[in-house]
Amino acid sequence: MAELDKKDEAVDATPNVTDIVKVDASTTTEVEAILDAPVDRGEPILQVRNLVKHFPLTSGILFRRQVGAVKAVDGVSFDLYQGETLGIVGESGCGKSTVARLLMTLERATAGEVFYKGQDITKLSGRALKAVRRNIQMVFQDPYTSLNPRMTVGDIIGEPFDIHPEVAPKGDRRRKVQELLDVVGLNPEYINRYPHQFSGGQRQRIGIARGLALNPEIIICDEPVSALDVSVQAQVINLMEKLQNEFNLSYVFIAHDLSIVRHISDRVGVMYLGKMAEIGTDEQIYEHPTHPYTQALLSAVPVPDPEAREHRERIILTGDVPSPANPPSGCRFRTRCWKAEDRCSTEVPLLAIPERFQGLDSPVAHESACHFAEEKDVVGAA
Repeated sequence: MAELDKKDEAVDATPNVTDIVKVDASTTTEVEAILDAPVDRGEPILQVRNLVKHFPLTSGILFRRQVGAVKAVDGVSFDLYQGETLGIVGESGCGKSTVARLLMTLERATAGEVFYKGQDITKLSGRALKAVRRNIQMVFQDPYTSLNPRMTVGDIIGEPFDIHPEVAPKGDRRRKVQELLDVVGLNPEYINRYPHQFSGGQRQRIGIARGLALNPEIIICDEPVSALDVSVQAQVINLMEKLQNEFNLSYVFIAHDLSIVRHISDRVGVMYLGKMAEIGTDEQIYEHPTHPYTQALLSAVPVPDPEAREHRERIILTGDVPSPANPPSGCRFRTRCWKAEDRCSTEVPLLAIPERFQGLDSPVAHESACHFAEEKDVVGAA
């Protein structure tokens, strides 16, 4: 590959608020009607723009004052299309789970917008927010702590019907719960059992059944298989793919395991220290990565082929991940990057298609937040 011209400038391709068809509604009833409207397959259903979440750091006992902030998420933007799976990967502490909680409005964003069908859900409350949460559900990371040990499986899966009684009348709820158990591959007769009577994989299936109860359009999956062994991981992933096709679901799939993310995802976003470093299709990210951090991640993936393992280049990153309470100036990856130059400490790189790749009909032409983005051969996840 030709030497990178340092004068190459990135053209900002980061999604912005102006490309969203906003839908204004003055009443809660109008909001609910908008949220119930169908979205065509392949059209954006969830659009995130410059999402920020800073957790304040305070000092003092009687008179508390803010002395800083943990910048857990700091300007993340992406689109989720109807019927697709968007994978989000990155190191622990990079802000993946915080993004998931912000999408569910379990945490209130410091700044930025999350548009669901053109409606900014970060500003909703009451009935309108309740309607959004019916259509956006979550599967949590730990199948052991996400289920109430004092409730039966029937009560756990049926609890959403208590909050949204319009979905299932009281006399019909037991049948609906048994149908959901059958859908996720569990015996409907288990309805009166308690969580401790199930294995980890079965508990995660219960969590998935709870997420499906209200017929949502989007499911946020926050590392749903990280606590499971490999064989059970495969079963749960195959189940999720089957359910996506059957119920026309859209997934935001968060995980550490790059091979699992590639298997299930249509597009992949790579996060580092609260920002999106690179985003593209699975082919673009895994076979044509242009950001140094993505290349380092892929080089760390174990390769089963001994010959390929011998000839691969292993990228060893030096130093520790900086604190999100005091991130580096400019590019946040520069303190660990072998390409870093003076420019990286003063200019924040745009999440954009580098100019040198503009107009190319090639997988290398995708968004990458690096001043010196270039393709590098990396033996990625199979």
